Amino acid sequence: MHLSEILEELNDKQRQSVILDNNKNALILAGAGSGKTRVLTHRIAYLVTQQNIHIDSILAVTFTNKAAIEMRERLSLLLRRPIRNMWVGTFHGLSHKILRTHYIEANLTKQFQILDSQDQFRIIKRIMKENQIDESKFPVRKIQWYINQQKDEGIKADDIDSGYNYFIKQSVRVFKIYDEHCQKNDLIDFAELLLRSYEVLKNNKDLLSHYQNRFKHILIDEFQDTNTIQYKWIKQLYSENNNLFCVGDDDQSIYGWRGAKIENIQKLESEFIPIQTIRMEQNYRSTGNILAASNALITNNNNRLGKSLWTDSGDGEKIDVFEASTETDESDYVVHSIQKLINEGVNACDCAILYRSNAQSRSFEERLIKQNIPYIIYGGLRFFERAEIKDAMCYLRLIENHSDDVAFERIVNFPSRGIGNATIEKIREYAVQNSTNLFNSSISVIEMLPTRAANSVSNFIKLIKQVAENSNGLGLSDKVSLIIKESGLLDYYSNDKTDKAGSKRDNLEELITAAKQYSHEDESDMTEVLGFISLATLDSSGDMSVPINQNAQLMTIHSAKGLEFPYVFLVGMEEDLFPSRQSKDEPRLIDEERRLCYVGMTRAMKKLTMSFAIRRFLHGQSLYSYPSRFLDEIPVEYLKSIKQNKTSKSFNYTIDDTSNSAINSKSSNQYYVGVNVRHSKFGFGTVINFEGEGESARVQINFKNVGTKWLICAYANLEFI
Repeated sequence: MHLSEILEELNDKQRQSVILDNNKNALILAGAGSGKTRVLTHRIAYLVTQQNIHIDSILAVTFTNKAAIEMRERLSLLLRRPIRNMWVGTFHGLSHKILRTHYIEANLTKQFQILDSQDQFRIIKRIMKENQIDESKFPVRKIQWYINQQKDEGIKADDIDSGYNYFIKQSVRVFKIYDEHCQKNDLIDFAELLLRSYEVLKNNKDLLSHYQNRFKHILIDEFQDTNTIQYKWIKQLYSENNNLFCVGDDDQSIYGWRGAKIENIQKLESEFIPIQTIRMEQNYRSTGNILAASNALITNNNNRLGKSLWTDSGDGEKIDVFEASTETDESDYVVHSIQKLINEGVNACDCAILYRSNAQSRSFEERLIKQNIPYIIYGGLRFFERAEIKDAMCYLRLIENHSDDVAFERIVNFPSRGIGNATIEKIREYAVQNSTNLFNSSISVIEMLPTRAANSVSNFIKLIKQVAENSNGLGLSDKVSLIIKESGLLDYYSNDKTDKAGSKRDNLEELITAAKQYSHEDESDMTEVLGFISLATLDSSGDMSVPINQNAQLMTIHSAKGLEFPYVFLVGMEEDLFPSRQSKDEPRLIDEERRLCYVGMTRAMKKLTMSFAIRRFLHGQSLYSYPSRFLDEIPVEYLKSIKQNKTSKSFNYTIDDTSNSAINSKSSNQYYVGVNVRHSKFGFGTVINFEGEGESARVQINFKNVGTKWLICAYANLEFI
C-alpha cells in the first residue's frame, strides 16, 4: 500500500496525527465529529504498511465493543486482509484475554466464569441475608456500587480502613465475604477483570516485560473516559520500548459519576514525555451556528486543554429555543415539529429527542403515540441481558461446567419443575458444609428429600447429564439449538401468554444465529463454547447500537454520546433539571453538566432545537422553573427565540410556527394547557388537555390529590387561580 492511499481524504491535522514521529507519544485532542476513528485506523495502517510494524505488536484499546468491531472492519478493508490476531478491544475484553492466557498466575482455573451485574447483585444479596445484614439499612445496590467503586480505584477489601463509618464497615465485611466466595467458586466480576489483570502483570515481572516488549505501539480511544485502574493498567504496560497514542476530548468527559477521571487526560503531557499534542478541530458533522454556540458554552469551563471546533460547510440555521408554559406544551411543540419534518419528507429516525433524565420521556411518548409516530427508546436491555437469553446461556454454562453455581441457581427450577426454595436451601447448606458445588450437592441430598422433591431434583440432574451427552461433539450453534429445545425453554416461551408478539421465542432463535456467527479466534486454549459464554457476558456490559429503523429516537444525553442525528431536540433546559440540582454546589459537577450539554448540542448535524418549560410537574408536584444557565451562556446571535402564546388553546401546526415569535392559537378560550384551577371537590389542579366545542367541551385536569380527571366545562364550576 502506498502512503498516498493512507493519507488521501485526510485533512492536515489528521495527516499530521497519522504520520507522527514514532519516537514520540501523542495526545490527539479530537473534537466532536472531527474523525477520530479514521485517524486511529489510518495510524495503524501507516504503522503496518509504512513502518513495518507487525500487526501483533500493536495494542488498540476502545471503550465499547461496537467501536472495537468497527475498528477491525475498517482496518481489514484498509489493509485488504483480515486482522484476526490483532489485540483490539475494550479494557475488559483485553483484560479477560490476559486472564484466560495466564489463569494460573491469576490464581484461577481454566474454566473461570465472568459475573455480570445481575449475577453479582444476587450473590451480594444472598451473602447479606446469610450474614444477617439488614437490606433496609444497607441497600444491596449501594454495597454493590461501593465494592465496584473500590475495585475501579485499584483498592482491595484488605486495604480499606473503615474507621468509625458503620456503613463502610459493613460494606467491607460484605466485600471480604464476597471476594472469598468468588475465589472459591472461580468467579470474576467486571471490575475484577481489570484489577486482577493489572495485578497479574504487576506481580510477574517477566510477564510484564513480555507484553511491554511485544506491544511497540499502544493506541487508546476515548482517553478522557479512563478511570483510575485503567490509567494504571496503561501506565504499567508503557515503557521506553513502546509508544503511546491517545485520542480523546476533555470537553466530552461526562462519566465522572461512574469513575472516569478527567485529570487522566490532563496529566498525560506531564507523565508521558516526550509527547506531542495535536488538536483536531475541523468538524464534519454540524453547521457553523451549532459549533459556534457549542464553543461559546464550553469556554465557561476552567482547566480545559483548549480547542475550538469549526466547519467549512456553512453557518446553517440558528438554534431554536422554545419557551413552553408546561412540559406538556414542550412535548406538544417538539412532537409536532417532528411531524412537520416527516410531512416534508424527513425520516422519523433522523430526529432525536435528548433529555437529562429518563423520567422526562413519558410526556414525549404520549404525544408520539397520539400523533401515530413510531419511536424507540434507546438504552433498554441489551440482547444478552434479556431474561430468556440469560436462561439459555445458563443451561449452556451448566452443561459445560457442572461447578457453575450461578447458572445452577438460575435454572434449577426454570421452567418450573417443582423444586421449591426449601429444597434449594437444603442443597445450598449441604454444599457449604461439604465444600462442594451445588450440582454435586443436589445429587447427594436426593435421598434426604421428600419423595416429590427428590424426584424433581433427580429429573433435573438427568436432564443436564442427558443434554450434555446428546450435545457432545456438536458444533456450537447445534449445541445451543439442542439446549434450547431439550431444556423446555422453547416450549415455555412459545406458550408465554404475556409475550403476544413472540419476541422472546424469536430472541432464542436469534441466539442460535449468534452462535453460528461467532468466530472463535483466541490465543489461549479456551474452548469455543467457553469463548462464546465469555463473549456473551462481556457484551452485556458494553454498549448497544441504535437499531436501524424508521422510528424517532428518544434517549438520555449520556446514551447519545458517539451518535449523530440530522435533527436534535435538546429538552428540559431548566435549572435543577439541567444542570441537575445535585450538581449545583460543586464547581466540578457543574463543569461536567456543561460538558454534557456540549455533547448534546454537538450531536446535531443540520438543526438543533432547545426547549424549556416555565412550570413542570415533577416528583408529584408542580414546580416553577428558571431557564438553564447554559442557555444564558450561548450568545444571542446564534439563537432564535420562540415563545408560546399563553392564551392559546392549541397549536396551529398548519403554518410555519418557527417563522413566528409566538405559537398562534385557534381560539381565545380561557382554558389553556398549564393554567391552574381549583375544583370544589377535587381541589387544586393543572389543565393538561381539552377537547370539543360549546356544551360538549371537556377539559382534562391533573389534580394534586386525586390524579387526572376529564370534566365537562359547562358543569365543572372551575375557579382559575
